[in-house]
Amino acid sequence: MARRPASERAGIPLNVFFMTTPKKPLTILLASPRGFCAGVDRAIQIVERAIERYGRPVYVRHEIVHNRFVVENLEAKGAIFVDELDEVPDDRPVVFSAHGVPKSVPAEAGRRNLLYVDATCPLVSKVHRESERHAASGRTVILIGHAGHPEVIGTMGQLPPGVVLLVEDVEQAEQIEVADPLNLAYATQTTLSVDDTTEIVAALRRRFPAIQGPKLEDICYATTNRQAAVKAIAGRCDALVVIGAPNSSNSMRLVEVAANYGCARSRLVQRAADMDWAWLGDAQRLGITAGASAPELLVDELIEACRARYDVTVEEVRTTEESVVFKLPRALVA
Repeated sequence: MARRPASERAGIPLNVFFMTTPKKPLTILLASPRGFCAGVDRAIQIVERAIERYGRPVYVRHEIVHNRFVVENLEAKGAIFVDELDEVPDDRPVVFSAHGVPKSVPAEAGRRNLLYVDATCPLVSKVHRESERHAASGRTVILIGHAGHPEVIGTMGQLPPGVVLLVEDVEQAEQIEVADPLNLAYATQTTLSVDDTTEIVAALRRRFPAIQGPKLEDICYATTNRQAAVKAIAGRCDALVVIGAPNSSNSMRLVEVAANYGCARSRLVQRAADMDWAWLGDAQRLGITAGASAPELLVDELIEACRARYDVTVEEVRTTEESVVFKLPRALVA
């Protein structure tokens, strides 16, 4: 006599025995704009075009943008990333990163007759030129930014030591001493928190009423737009993930903005493989955005990882449209 299936012997109907537990629902609030900005897109294209034009390898001083996925993709295509110019052979081209470099770097490249291409974001270059203009008018420049960040090092390196003073927060703005309060200007790192920078500028203007600044804040359009998009969804989320790198200033600011605007459970994740699903817990509404140096592919990757675990509904929340495009250097276009 045929042996009955174990499910029947246990009194469990066969169709019930093989049923899987239904996935829990998860609504993803997808912030938009997110991901690549025009400056990052331009910098990556510069490295790719340089490899096509000059052959492998092309050297890049520092990470072209702060994202390991992007860096590793470019390495696979023939880029070699180095810390300083002394690691670049005399017969190979070198690209300077999107964050900008001190004037001493292209000067050294010129002394060695290196072929170099500057991928500095045009909005960072704008801060450089503004700072030079103020210095030429006899003003001391107060730079609002984070010590040690490549963009800050590059901006301060446009002028002689002592001409640019760094302020990182309101407390430092309240304490900084200057030689001539009537001849001051300020500039800002492009990837700061809009809210924090507004407070610092207010403190500087109160202490130094004659201080001059840009007609528009130096914080770039992409940083501003991505923070606004996070503000729009943070209060509706149980948890929020920013896809980006821990050394990416604009990505870390997005985590802070989310926490400040209603989503205390917010964190940075480099890619789906790094996601801590236990941390997500019983969240029903997950916010997702990406820093300006994170490709959309990593956003898609995280959404697919969510689909594998949840019954996902995606709601894109768009706060503005972006159409900014920056031209490539002439040397790579002709």
